[in-house]
Amino acid sequence: MADDVLLDAARSCVLAVGVRRTTLAEIARTARVSRMTVYRRFPDVRSVLAALMTREFSGLLQTASERGADAANSRERLVIIASAGVRALSADPLFRTLLDVDPELVLPYIVERLGATQKFAEQALHLLLAAGHDDGSIRRAPVAAQSRAVLLVVQSFAFSLRPATADVDEAALLAEFTHVLDAALKP
Repeated sequence: MADDVLLDAARSCVLAVGVRRTTLAEIARTARVSRMTVYRRFPDVRSVLAALMTREFSGLLQTASERGADAANSRERLVIIASAGVRALSADPLFRTLLDVDPELVLPYIVERLGATQKFAEQALHLLLAAGHDDGSIRRAPVAAQSRAVLLVVQSFAFSLRPATADVDEAALLAEFTHVLDAALKP
């Protein structure tokens, strides 16, 4: 049995009841397998959910990165990809459920440590920034600090877009986001 079957079942459970109320037994039931089958692949429900979040959010960011293929330079590509990533994450049902039902689970990834998806995004930013340094479209700075700073800006928009657009037009806010990011990176 492929892990994707189990992760798809976990996704269905999280969408139905949230992360905290998803159990290994429910994942097994939804996947129509025994609990032992799930245990053979994952030691506990937490590891299933971590694998699910990494698969889903890394996949969204990978898809967003394809949006910048026709950009004129690396800075434009980075801004397009970042905007697409914010849109994709903030609209994703799994991400929305996590923030709506179990927001306390996100807090460690904001104040304590970076998760696998954040590290994946940071690696992609690192490559784009280095390419921008090479083509002259991005202001030179230490790439590690620059990629972390961009990650933090992008992350704040992804986590806060919905409440931030309660009284501000989403398209206008995202346009401002792209302007801020572009201006910050200009040489």
